Amino acid sequence: MSVSDKKVVEGFYKSDFSQNPDDINNFLHPDAELYWNSSAGFNKMNFQDIANLSKEIARSSESLRAEISHLLMDKDQVTIRFTYHIRTVENPDEEIPMAHFIAIWKIQDGKMLKGYQISQLADESPENLSSFLSTNF
Repeated sequence: MSVSDKKVVEGFYKSDFSQNPDDINNFLHPDAELYWNSSAGFNKMNFQDIANLSKEIARSSESLRAEISHLLMDKDQVTIRFTYHIRTVENPDEEIPMAHFIAIWKIQDGKMLKGYQISQLADESPENLSSFLSTNF
């Protein structure tokens, strides 16, 4: 594993993949799998499922931005902690926190291959938001 593997994960979450479908191809391995535990339940997603979710996000949003608080690498895995902020089609002038995430990715051939992700709906608690602003990675 190299620092470039860490940059792959960071690059994906900082990219505009929800508005630019090519970014999915640039960062995700064709055999990508994502095991996602969310407040709505468990989902196992493959490359196409993730691409389809990206298209759904594009239809309902003006922008999606990840605010990254942690980006860690250990052996063959990269872990990222972040909050997604969204500007919806209905309210494009206001960016609101959507959800908090932690994801662990295995990288293969310079692309994200296998991910484990946990998410929870965001809140605007000052303690929660300030934890992101005060952390350097």
